[in-house]
Amino acid sequence: MDSMTLIAMTSIVIAGLTTGFGTMAPALGEGRSVAAALSSLAQQPDAAATITRTLFVGLAMIESTAIYCFVVSMILIFANPFWNYALAFVQATGH
Repeated sequence: MDSMTLIAMTSIVIAGLTTGFGTMAPALGEGRSVAAALSSLAQQPDAAATITRTLFVGLAMIESTAIYCFVVSMILIFANPFWNYALAFVQATGH
C-alpha cells in the first residue's frame, strides 16, 4: 500500500467518524435542551418569551458544533491539506 492510498483511506475513515460523532452529540444536546425548556414552560408559562428566546440561541450554538464537524469532514474528503504534502513527498523521492 502506497502513501497516497493510506492518506485517502485515513481521510475517509476520519471524515466518517467526525460526521458520526459530531452529529450524535449535538442531537442529544438539542433533545435535552428542548426537554428542559418544555419542563420550564410547564412550570412557568409567564416566562415563555424569555425561555423560548434563550432556547433558540442555545439550539443555534449547539447546532453550530454539528455544522463545524460536517465542514471538517468535507475538507478532509474534498480539500485535504495532506494531499499536497504527500504529492510533494512522492515527487521529491520519486516513489
